[in-house]
Amino acid sequence: MLIAVLEKKAGLQLGTQDVYLNIAGGLRITEPSIDLGIVMATASSFKNKPIPKDMVIIGEVGLTGEIRRVNLIEKRLKEIERLGFKSCMIPEGNKKDLKDKYKLDIIGVRNIAEAMKKL
Repeated sequence: MLIAVLEKKAGLQLGTQDVYLNIAGGLRITEPSIDLGIVMATASSFKNKPIPKDMVIIGEVGLTGEIRRVNLIEKRLKEIERLGFKSCMIPEGNKKDLKDKYKLDIIGVRNIAEAMKKL
């Protein structure tokens, strides 16, 4: 589904490509907030433009390419900061509601096209 959204909403021609996703350590992922990270990693590979090593990407991707809010964003950001990351891409809906100050560069995005431009 995420590949179809990338094709339709971001204009990437992935239909002729082999796309594989490997989650390190064989983890089983059921959390939808990983969607945007998967989409951006796929786009990054296709465009040969690496994601910065010190960036975390969080967000649920809808069928129209919108980035949906995720639960527990402040707790997630505190942990991301504690782990030493420098920036985080999150849903714009979550960014506008943040209360705490973070040392992270927090990038809010509304849809996958906007996310790709901000990378």
